[in-house]
Amino acid sequence: MKKIVTHFPHNVAVTEHFWIPLADGTRLAARMWLPEGAHGQPVPAILEYIPYRKRDGTRTRDEPMHGWFAGHGYAVLRVDMRGSGESDGLLADEYLLQEQEDALEVIDWISRQIWCSGAVGMMGKSWGGFNCLQLAARRPPALKAIITVCSTDDRYNDDIHYKGGCLLNDNLWWGGIMLAYQSRPQDPELVGEGWYQDWMRRLDNMPLFPALWMAHPLRDAYWRHASVGEDWSAIQCPVMAIGGWADAYSNAVFRLMDNLQVPRKAIIGPWAHIYPQDGTPQPAIGFLQEGVRWWDRWLKGVDNDVLDGPRVQAWLNDSQRPSSQRPQAFGEWIGIDGDSAAAGAPRAFYLRRGQLNDRPDETAGWRDICSPQSHGLMGGEWMGAGVPGESPGDQRIDDGQAECFDSEPLSEALTIYGFPRFSVALKSDKPAAMLYVRLSDVAPDGAVTRVSHGWMNLSHRQGQDRAVALTPGETIDVDVQLDGIAWRFAAGHRLRVSLATTFWPMVWPMAEAATLSVDLTRAALRLPVCDSVQPVAGPDPQPATAPDTPLTILSPGRVDRHASYDIVTDTWTYVTEGIGGVFGEGVYRFDDIDTTVDHSLRRQLTINSQNPLSASYLLTQTMKMGREGWWTEADITLELRGDLSHFILSADMRVQHNGSEVFSRQWEQRIPR
Repeated sequence: MKKIVTHFPHNVAVTEHFWIPLADGTRLAARMWLPEGAHGQPVPAILEYIPYRKRDGTRTRDEPMHGWFAGHGYAVLRVDMRGSGESDGLLADEYLLQEQEDALEVIDWISRQIWCSGAVGMMGKSWGGFNCLQLAARRPPALKAIITVCSTDDRYNDDIHYKGGCLLNDNLWWGGIMLAYQSRPQDPELVGEGWYQDWMRRLDNMPLFPALWMAHPLRDAYWRHASVGEDWSAIQCPVMAIGGWADAYSNAVFRLMDNLQVPRKAIIGPWAHIYPQDGTPQPAIGFLQEGVRWWDRWLKGVDNDVLDGPRVQAWLNDSQRPSSQRPQAFGEWIGIDGDSAAAGAPRAFYLRRGQLNDRPDETAGWRDICSPQSHGLMGGEWMGAGVPGESPGDQRIDDGQAECFDSEPLSEALTIYGFPRFSVALKSDKPAAMLYVRLSDVAPDGAVTRVSHGWMNLSHRQGQDRAVALTPGETIDVDVQLDGIAWRFAAGHRLRVSLATTFWPMVWPMAEAATLSVDLTRAALRLPVCDSVQPVAGPDPQPATAPDTPLTILSPGRVDRHASYDIVTDTWTYVTEGIGGVFGEGVYRFDDIDTTVDHSLRRQLTINSQNPLSASYLLTQTMKMGREGWWTEADITLELRGDLSHFILSADMRVQHNGSEVFSRQWEQRIPR
């Protein structure tokens, strides 16, 4: 149960809105929580810098979190990036050089204010976690430490656009949400006259976000820009990294801890893409208390114990029942105080027909794999957001459309920490194909829980920066890294490796249905076994925050998910619908600013089990916002299809003000595959 704290060492004054001027005349909009007395006794500052609207976008999250830090003696600023919220200008894309240049000016501006001691920290989740790392690599003098949550060091391989060289369907989802977010105008109560003209200018210059990212199917300079893993040494300030096993970004935590050479700490919990004071699956933690200790050490110079103990505190998952709804994780906290590769010893399991063995079998032979296009329906969401229904369900349904290999029941518990890897020799009958690998925990009664998975576009086998067509019938060696995990398989359970050539609706299919011939004599799963790991006390177990922002739920929200099968046409349709809120948050009103927000979204993904070119993704959403006398609404539709050589992306946006249409735009693009 989260504790709400109302009394702090410092009283706090909140400034709803002010401008931070940039050298080119652009003004960035900011909101600030300032300890009383800071004008006479300057305090360190903490910056969160994102495009999600400080006024009516992240207000629910900001008030209890930033109020907490301010109550402990920090000036906290939530700044809207150029072209977002009330800030001037246009937002052309994510993680642009301009975004960094603006932030460098903001950090310098903050450090020179009368209420600031000159020391600045930066924190953020997702986009904000990305740019924490990116700004740390730019090394502004005033930036003394960062906290990065649910982020990545590699924009191509571990973000919402591509994985394993394959197009993620969340690329369209997220790009569509960005269209909706950016369709909203500046609030005239804050910016005054001119808001409407600026709104029209933003709409006129709106990029089709999914197309921007689909235009870069390889790991080219576009993706290498702002991927801090390109040069670890550029980061020279202390880094705290936070991840969650139910999130899509936990792989980066391993790499940050293994490669940075600065004071660093990490916490990986069971959570989804959420700040961990609100973390689900439970247990949540006292992340804000942990954050204060981090800031005290690096921004105030307090000689505390924040670096004591293991470098990584990780939640070790125990074997547990598969469920698409997982409010509670089962396991315990463990400590890892070295590189992930050194935390355990690789243990190999070799494949033969239907079995995993301790020794290779030279008589195992070859096995053909050609999965139905619908394989993956129980895969859950790529990026969990703590919403019911998004966790992977019982994998027996998907395993029926894959090739599976089981171990004997374990005689004793088996613990892994790190990255499982699968290596194999194979050949394809098509010039393009993917290999999907799933590691699962099979209970004695047959229930199957996914532990980790990974996949590879096989035309990227020579590197993610190039596509080299497969020569049909030619044998190649393939190595697939699965997502990092900490998991303890119970005694009596079995390990299962499942191989497939598709993974819908998470991954867009290849243009042709390929058959892979797998050489089982050269197929092995290598697990990072870590049986000697010791339990630790873990992070602060009591979630606590400052008071929430005043909020009224006008209509409860929910997220519906269902899959249906047309027996006659052999076609699956997968639907996710956020009603009254994309994440089920409902229709709500911020009472102190009298602003109502209503965002609904429906995803429909359809595919014929035998035809990859039948894949279709239809996304519709409505974004409403406003108050009496000032109502805005954007209705947005996106559709993605494909042929042998191109993706076909279409979109339609219609925007209203007070019930009258004031803007419309249509896009139609053919993007090479």
